[in-house]
Amino acid sequence: MADGSPVRGGLLVAGTTSDAGKSVLTAGICRWLARQGVAVAPFKAQNMSNNSAVCLDPATGEGAEIGRAQAMQAAAAGVVPVPQMNPVLLKPGSDRSSQVVLLGRPFAQADALSYQELKATLLEHVLAAYDELRARFDVVICEGAGSPAEINLRRGDIANLGLARARELPAVVVGDIDRGGVFAAFHGTVALLEPADQALISGFIINRFRGDPALLDPALEMIRQLSGRPTLGVVPYLRDLWLDAEDSLSLDAAAPPPPAEPLPGSRPLSVAVVRLPRVSNFTDVDALRLEPGVEVSFTTSPRGIAEADLVVLPGTKSTVADLAWLRERGIVEALRARHAKDGPILGVCGGYQMLGTEIEDEGGVESAAGTVVPGLGLLPVRTRFVARKTLARPTGFGFGAPVTSAYEIHHGQVEVFGGDPLFTDAAGGAADGCAAGSVLGTLWHGALESDLFRSALLEWLGERAGYTGAFAQVGASAAGRTRSGVEFAAAREAQYDRLADAVDAYVDTAALLRLIESGPTPDLPMLPPGRDR
Repeated sequence: MADGSPVRGGLLVAGTTSDAGKSVLTAGICRWLARQGVAVAPFKAQNMSNNSAVCLDPATGEGAEIGRAQAMQAAAAGVVPVPQMNPVLLKPGSDRSSQVVLLGRPFAQADALSYQELKATLLEHVLAAYDELRARFDVVICEGAGSPAEINLRRGDIANLGLARARELPAVVVGDIDRGGVFAAFHGTVALLEPADQALISGFIINRFRGDPALLDPALEMIRQLSGRPTLGVVPYLRDLWLDAEDSLSLDAAAPPPPAEPLPGSRPLSVAVVRLPRVSNFTDVDALRLEPGVEVSFTTSPRGIAEADLVVLPGTKSTVADLAWLRERGIVEALRARHAKDGPILGVCGGYQMLGTEIEDEGGVESAAGTVVPGLGLLPVRTRFVARKTLARPTGFGFGAPVTSAYEIHHGQVEVFGGDPLFTDAAGGAADGCAAGSVLGTLWHGALESDLFRSALLEWLGERAGYTGAFAQVGASAAGRTRSGVEFAAAREAQYDRLADAVDAYVDTAALLRLIESGPTPDLPMLPPGRDR
């Protein structure tokens, strides 16, 4: 790269555990390379997440579903996401089974054991997807899944060293020092692997370090001597880092930074989000969390339902099961009491379907109910689940403001028999959703990321709440910009640059480039007991 020639190759970013920082580091490396003028693409062979995104398949022009983290990494790389970036996506519908999405479309339903039998077939598609990206881009940065040292899953592995060995990729292992035991995890990860796998592990990266890095110097030298592998970076804990999370367990950790305080004398506008057991695409409310004067909280009980200025029922992978959970928790009664007092409620996708009169899943597409289940009856809509999943990137208008950020992922087909459309098309016709008094519902995820629509919704909420403080300044200005000053896309871009800055400052990027171009470090020592396998 120093002589002006582009770097070419690939790299696997593995981790000592789930949530060690693989997604974040992959995004940071992608952004850093893109800033150097390298055409780079992210890749995750197999992802497990209900937090997904819709992209367009360039081969067919149809919608395709991938892990939201890979869509985020593509945005960090400055490229359009494609299904090849996440060829296998597992979407858990229960504790025991998942929908298998292959190259963006539903492929099978599998439990942990039957999925192992699918892996040989899936590997062919994984390698073809990787090869396609390598043909289109200078560099492909691959994110592993879980840990490569899950030795019970090594046979048939398609996401970690199974992929790396098939394409001779060098691997770096990321460890979260904030959890403790990072050096034991580094050494143990390598030592458990068979020799051919150990030969690919070419370095370590420490993530989320707090304190003076000089304190680590003796340990860095010791792990190099003990393992024969250098530590290529010590990335500090980045406060208020906000990126799309993989699953709801990371919901709080992945929250946007605290917004600015509301104007003096005004009270915050409160939003309560029901945290469903199988919540999906919970990032729908991230844009609200950025707004000054808006407080977003999550609840798993009736608590706070009555008092909030807005209650949000988010998406879910298991609409019928989570509706039963709402009833068990007493949340249904709280929502109906709220509705009786004309309190605003917004349902998104599965949450929208719950607000209707009934949900029909006689074919067992999403649930095992195999019957018609009554909904909350707060919107004049009914839902029928069908086998073919709708995947789309729609546009339209809501509250008179443009919506350009929405996407659809659902098996449920909604029939509307009353109310008004929440979203209209350019000609003013119905595009999606239903609005009946204070209750709103839509199948569109991501609509709140459109700044002008979000501002118009907040203005509507403020008027209903008798809000005369800061929200007199929140709506869209005549110049077409939000008066709050919040620009969702710009806020996200700033996070990607923070990551790239951290990679540039704290990671040995010259060593990363050598690995990408030249492959695994030769003649690495083999550690027991794995070396004897």
